[in-house]
Amino acid sequence: MLLEAEFWVAASFVILLIAFGYLGVHRKLNAALDERSARIKAELDEARRLKEEAAALLAGYQSRQQDAEEEARGIIATAQAEAERMAAEAQTKMEEFVARRSKLAETKIAQAEVQAVADVRAAAAEAATAAAERILRDTVKGKVADDLLVQGIEDVKKRLN
Repeated sequence: MLLEAEFWVAASFVILLIAFGYLGVHRKLNAALDERSARIKAELDEARRLKEEAAALLAGYQSRQQDAEEEARGIIATAQAEAERMAAEAQTKMEEFVARRSKLAETKIAQAEVQAVADVRAAAAEAATAAAERILRDTVKGKVADDLLVQGIEDVKKRLN
């Protein structure tokens, strides 16, 4: 039995275990495992904390994005309303401009009609005066005729104008 290799391997193993127990290797091994466990736990806690921070940041950014989208919708709605208001205002101004131009044109036409009537009356008066002068020259002779002619022409001019 002392010559067999298995005996010496077992005896060496027992001696090794006793040496490890005397030197406190089991405590050091236990402490190393506890330290590693604590480090892993700390890393997991840190990862959990970072995950929660990331989730909070994501929620904040999503909220900001929704706020920005709502603000953009509001700006678009305001711009559309402003554009519609400006279009209506431009339409109103254009209608007012057309109405003013039409009224001005009607006024000018009325003035032209009045002027035309006055011109026709003046031409008729001149023609009537000239005709009366010719008729009186041909029918009445002498100084009385000249006085009568001048007085009649002046009367006609006064009445027609």
